[in-house]
Amino acid sequence: LGKLYAKGHIARGFKPVYWNVVDASALAETEVEYHEKTSPAIDVRFSIVDEGTLEERLGTLTGRGPLSVAIWTTTPWTLPANQAVCVNPELDYVVAEFEGNCGRERVLLAEALLETCMQRYGVEDYAVVGRAKGKQLEHLHLQHPFYDKTVPVILGGHVTVEAGTGAVHTAPDHGVEDFEVGKAYAMGTLNLVDDHGIFKDHTGLFAGNHVFKVDQKIIDALTERGKLLHGTDLHHSLPHCWRTKVPLIYRATPQWFISMHAKDLLKTANEQIEQVQWIPEWGKARITAMLASSPDWCISRQRTWGVPIAFFIHKTTEEPHPDTMQLIEQVAQKIERQGMDAWYELDAKKLLGDDSESYRKVTDTLDVWFDSGVTHYAVAQKRLGIDLENEKRASLYLEGSDQHRGWFQSSLKTAVAMHGIAPYEQVLTHGFTVDAEGKKMSKSLGNVVTPQKICNALGADILRLWVAATDYGAELNVSDEILSRTSDAYRRIRNTTRYLLSNLNDFDPVHDRVQARDMVALDYWIVYKTRQLQHQIIDYYERYQFHRIYTLVHNFCVLELGSDYLDIVKDRQYTMQTDSLARRSAQTAMFHIAEALVRWIAPILSFTAEEAWRQLPGARKDPVFVQTWYGLDEFSTPGEVTDADWQGILEVRKHIGKQLETLRNEKVIGSSLDAEVDIWGAPDCLYKIKNDELRFVFITSSARLIRDEEVPETATRISDAHGNEYFIQLQKSPHPKCIRCWHYREDVGQDAKHPEICARCASNLPGGTGESRFYA
Repeated sequence: LGKLYAKGHIARGFKPVYWNVVDASALAETEVEYHEKTSPAIDVRFSIVDEGTLEERLGTLTGRGPLSVAIWTTTPWTLPANQAVCVNPELDYVVAEFEGNCGRERVLLAEALLETCMQRYGVEDYAVVGRAKGKQLEHLHLQHPFYDKTVPVILGGHVTVEAGTGAVHTAPDHGVEDFEVGKAYAMGTLNLVDDHGIFKDHTGLFAGNHVFKVDQKIIDALTERGKLLHGTDLHHSLPHCWRTKVPLIYRATPQWFISMHAKDLLKTANEQIEQVQWIPEWGKARITAMLASSPDWCISRQRTWGVPIAFFIHKTTEEPHPDTMQLIEQVAQKIERQGMDAWYELDAKKLLGDDSESYRKVTDTLDVWFDSGVTHYAVAQKRLGIDLENEKRASLYLEGSDQHRGWFQSSLKTAVAMHGIAPYEQVLTHGFTVDAEGKKMSKSLGNVVTPQKICNALGADILRLWVAATDYGAELNVSDEILSRTSDAYRRIRNTTRYLLSNLNDFDPVHDRVQARDMVALDYWIVYKTRQLQHQIIDYYERYQFHRIYTLVHNFCVLELGSDYLDIVKDRQYTMQTDSLARRSAQTAMFHIAEALVRWIAPILSFTAEEAWRQLPGARKDPVFVQTWYGLDEFSTPGEVTDADWQGILEVRKHIGKQLETLRNEKVIGSSLDAEVDIWGAPDCLYKIKNDELRFVFITSSARLIRDEEVPETATRISDAHGNEYFIQLQKSPHPKCIRCWHYREDVGQDAKHPEICARCASNLPGGTGESRFYA
């Protein structure tokens, strides 16, 4: 507060502000929200006192009946405070003659609204008997509709023809535009309404009435005096207190303000918006628009609690004490030692000496948004080392989408005022939790889902995964069905992690790890893919795109791993010799994947990640949360079988899988290993897999690539996304089944010692020569 005062940003002013009559306190723009409400909408006659002057200015004025200016208002309670009627100097106005509810009359209103007004009044037959520009009407005298006084016609550019009559009832006490235009005509304020919304004694007719309950009495008074031209109800949006939800009024009172235009605060704030990364990007446009319409910030509140505005002001001049900065410092030291009550219990004489006779202590408190807005100085600077003076800003401010008008904005204003710089490098905004249909949660609707209930029923990681999986840029839908789907997704990630760990049971990364250059081609490729994926995930973490991380991790577990890689390597894991290079190669790949995967999910699935981390082979002294990203640099280049090759191979595998499923449904085969596959005109990528290893990719007992033979009519023609055309035929294998690997092979029983297994399995038995794999 002291720093802002010293830099000339804080001043005392008298102007209309939002006023809560329940709390008897001012509110700032940021504390206002809008709700629908029904109000009386009335047209009121202000009789023209000097008809001769009007006729003289118009040049021609005909017709008969009393003359009046019609105004339209949805706040009848403000009519006692009326001091003028305002017209737009550049608009065209007409005098219409018609038969009204009080007989023949002539009414002046904006020409652009003539037809609309006549329809509203139920008038079909009318005549225009005079015309004028708005500026010709200035200083005409009108009779107040129920007080014995005249009020002038004044000019204001804020008058429009969007609604009403084009002539605006003006009460400087109860409207910002009214107050500003009133100042131009040296109008003061009447101060008819007290802190609690009650009309004071000098209001006359309506003294003692509450502003929210007086409308009908005012309408009755207008009717009795023949001044009510028309009345109806209007359903519209009105300002309400964000906390108490009660309607607000405008009320002119002395308050403390931070000027948005003095010292170019608004201009500098807009410049600083450009230096901040807004996440999502629409946050930038939102806060820019809010700043553009932001008036001077009213920082004072009339409350008995809160941070005090520790000023002393002169009893006559209302000016702050000349030693305000030194006094604030002394008060701050007292509050630091004794707490906030030190101000309220302070004896002004002890602090001011003889000046205490001429100065009084300010009893206002600070807007709570000011309190939160200066956390960059009061909290972050001391605790986190944030130093805006030296352009060391907070990395991130994170809050809900309503804070563009609240904390984000108050922080920006105070930081720019104090240091000329935004307090944050990034601002991230999230939506709010709603039910499956997008409805706000409410006990009365019975759609509330509590976090504790989710944690108790499903576990904290499910709750965390739901948050991460939802795009926070919009509202976050949650329901039992959505959480059930989240649970299914969680199980897929967990089961994949569990499968990786179970296959590393006998793996020692120190002794068993295979160098990248020696790994089986499929294993190298999947780790290469893991490295690529990790780069994407890191990028998304840095950009807070958690829902994209969820999609990448989930798809990787379900598709690349679950549907392809882990399915293919089962044969190697379960049939080859324990210490064979090919089996250790698969385990090395799984180890690398698990090391990376656990780190990927740690910020989201914290409990699951730590549980898995403790089960990974190797020394695990520190928790996963203090680890850096897993290094996979030795897999930075494509292998002999490139990524594009593997994508093509797996696409063929997918087509074969569909054919296998057809054979299963037709009861031709049981499992895929019952089948053999022949491919004519195969894509080049399939020829990269040599040594009869393609069958392990397709999980069939045989896979032949045929070049020269004629394609049989029974083969299925395939056209893939890459423009390749080839033919596939599957048939049940005629060979015997190996009881160990379940492949149907011609060489089953070739080894007399093992008549029920194939030659490959015989070599993989203890003491055998073992099997080599290079591709799959």
